[in-house]
Amino acid sequence: MYHSTKTLLASVAVAALAAGPLWAATPDNILVVAQNIDDIVTIDPASAYEFSSGEYVANTYDTLVRYDAMDTTVLAPALATEWEIDGDSKTVTFTLRDGVTFHSGNPLRGADVVGSWKRVVTLDKAPAFILKQLGWTPENIEEMVTADGNTVTVRYEGEFAPSFVLNVLAARPASIVDMETVMANEVDGDLGHAWMNKNSAGTGPFSLGTYRPADILSLTANPDYYQGGPAMERVVIQHNPEGATQRLQLEAGDIDLAKNLDPGQIAGLDGAEGVRVETYPQAAVHWVSFNQKTESLTDPAVWEAARYLVDYEGMAEGMLKGQMKVHQAFWPDGFPGALTDTPFGFDPAKARQILADAGVETPINVTMDVISAPTFVEMAQALQASFAEGGINLEIIPGTGAQVITKYRARTHEAMMLYWGPDFMDPHSNAKAFAYNADNSDDKYASTTTWRNAWMPPEEMNKKTMAALAEQDADTRLDMYMDLQKATQAEAPFVIMFQAIKQVAMRDNVQGFVNGATSDYVFYRLVEKE
Repeated sequence: MYHSTKTLLASVAVAALAAGPLWAATPDNILVVAQNIDDIVTIDPASAYEFSSGEYVANTYDTLVRYDAMDTTVLAPALATEWEIDGDSKTVTFTLRDGVTFHSGNPLRGADVVGSWKRVVTLDKAPAFILKQLGWTPENIEEMVTADGNTVTVRYEGEFAPSFVLNVLAARPASIVDMETVMANEVDGDLGHAWMNKNSAGTGPFSLGTYRPADILSLTANPDYYQGGPAMERVVIQHNPEGATQRLQLEAGDIDLAKNLDPGQIAGLDGAEGVRVETYPQAAVHWVSFNQKTESLTDPAVWEAARYLVDYEGMAEGMLKGQMKVHQAFWPDGFPGALTDTPFGFDPAKARQILADAGVETPINVTMDVISAPTFVEMAQALQASFAEGGINLEIIPGTGAQVITKYRARTHEAMMLYWGPDFMDPHSNAKAFAYNADNSDDKYASTTTWRNAWMPPEEMNKKTMAALAEQDADTRLDMYMDLQKATQAEAPFVIMFQAIKQVAMRDNVQGFVNGATSDYVFYRLVEKE
């Protein structure tokens, strides 16, 4: 892997090692990033549902409103300059920005908005449920979303807080695509899906240059971007899952950013010339789940015992130091409505007693899928050791991100160690994922942790999730989400362990990189090299 990376970067670099400096320099107009991108299954914004594909969509497409690179905490105008919400008639009226063009040169039209959202709902891929929450179907969406000149009127069904509706329309699948170009590349009724997995058709600050799965993803600057063209003419993201190699490349000057260093590798950079480390709080929570299709994992006593078989503090202060903090609820700390209580600690004796009292025979032998990448494997090995003390034997099954996630979506795993980031910045995003399941049937796919683990929550939990979604009083609504988090801590087949902290190592001359709380807010547009 190291040699193939060096070969690629040599083709990009224009400067070689000089006699005096200890490092080479990447080109001033090209940002070279080393990152594990093997989780990508698809890059079409209608189907992209992985962390790395989220970063790609954020840099190549726009929504009508979005949390922007200038301030990732504020919902700001994007392709729409203004909007009006009528809660009584359940409509939002957007005014589109003048003069915006797609990468093809085609102008942005209201028809592109209608067509983009209809395409998502019709394809019905993993993230489609986000838009379908508004009551949209392939049959009614052209009545629910209409365009008249530069005005787009959005109608929705359901009792929603206005902030919820806007957060849905700022989410990844609400990205606007160039429908004229996309449909010109339709094959066998796929609405251009195959073509979109190899090309971009957005309005974003970058267009797709090259994409080869688990190899390279390069972006080309859009000089006509409505907020100003990027300073970097290209961003080259080279797949490299090895943190040790990333560190060597960064110190040598072969790359500008290293995004997958473990705590030891980060510590090893202390004092390194020309390098600094930036820290970014993240919204991703890390957890272990138990598939309810596996008979030995269906007893709630197993779920409860497992919560006492994680050495939370030991891992957070040891192998995960600086990159994870203990967090045991589904909504991340730092966002309104988050439950920050941590009621569980490492107590193998208590876990064994819970299993014994419930009449559960041990040992329980279970396979656990995990992404084969730095930190994840080490976390899994630590869990393997601590779970064994309670009578649960974990067999670790490593795989690429895409392999693990595909298996998870097919419900063919037993146990799974993964992470979850909100699909959009509203508590309902995670509540629906962890505390709600409308239909647990195999043919009723849902992009939730509940369905993917074949778990049907108690009826009361389902009702409370939908009641919180409909609650109009903001404070009451947040209290309802706190209660839901407590309920899942007590009743769900999930062991939520940590909240991520992102550490990115970079060359000192790199300025302006934005790494927001989720992958949808990783931006390269403002990057400069000084």
